[in-house]
Amino acid sequence: MKPTTNTKFILLHPSIHKAPALAGAGVGLPHSHHRLRLLTLLSLFSFALTFSLFTTLPYTKTTASATTTAAGVHPLPKPVSDALIYYAGVVSNSTNPSRMSAAELNSIAAVLRRCSASCNFLVFGLTHETLLWHALNINGRTTFVDESAYFVSKLEENHPEIEAYDVQFTTKVSDLQELIAYARSEIRQECKPVQNLLFSECKLAINDLPNHVYDVPWDVILVDGPRGYFPKAPGRLSAVFTAGVLARSKTTGAGETHVFVHEFDREVEKLSSSEFLCSENLVETVGLLGHFVVDERNYGGDSVQFCRNPPSAAVVLPE
Repeated sequence: MKPTTNTKFILLHPSIHKAPALAGAGVGLPHSHHRLRLLTLLSLFSFALTFSLFTTLPYTKTTASATTTAAGVHPLPKPVSDALIYYAGVVSNSTNPSRMSAAELNSIAAVLRRCSASCNFLVFGLTHETLLWHALNINGRTTFVDESAYFVSKLEENHPEIEAYDVQFTTKVSDLQELIAYARSEIRQECKPVQNLLFSECKLAINDLPNHVYDVPWDVILVDGPRGYFPKAPGRLSAVFTAGVLARSKTTGAGETHVFVHEFDREVEKLSSSEFLCSENLVETVGLLGHFVVDERNYGGDSVQFCRNPPSAAVVLPE
């Protein structure tokens, strides 16, 4: 029994207590040692590679995007934009007046195509054409503003790449004449044509959008919202006023701002456009679309009027 016990003792212990001696003698164990070192190095390399991927991919993506924007990308091919406009205009606005006709769509698309690089495009109202505007200005910046937090939320859910904000309008269609009279009385104070709307106290100003929206030099502004077809609807007086101020208060970018007002035949749209965009800036009407070109270079920082030939003091609709 004793030899058997000694044999077990001898067989078990060399691998535990004599490993240093064997390592020192260079017998057998160096291969295990090298494998351990190799395994350790491979683990460290894998960790470093993974860490590098996690930390550099977002940076690479951002850098690539910035480079693409800076270098300029090819605009949407005209045949593609023509096809989009055609199919968007298939449903005639005679059956649904809130939808634009092909001629109206083309009027706006033509201006978007003329932007030197990419357009800064501000749109009031989420409509049937929302995705079309985003697509036609795919290389530019398109921002939507709407009265409905629900519609904005659904748009962001289905199209997270689109920038949209909801605002609360405090005006009413039925208050049109009162609000025009108020704006005229405050034209040297709160309702100035050149100002930073973020700090405006004018009742017509939209001042609760994110700060950066007021810093963008908008090239094109479309007023196609909010609702304005019944007396208690908010109407588009605030949107038109805000568009007029943004166009005149630009400090960078092109001097001209193209402002389109849809359903221009209605009382609020026609009167507010005459008051804040001015008949002298009206370059064309296409269907129910009014097209104004407002040049901020015609207005100094101390300007106290919207129009060179202001509408008469009485609130009368232009013919």
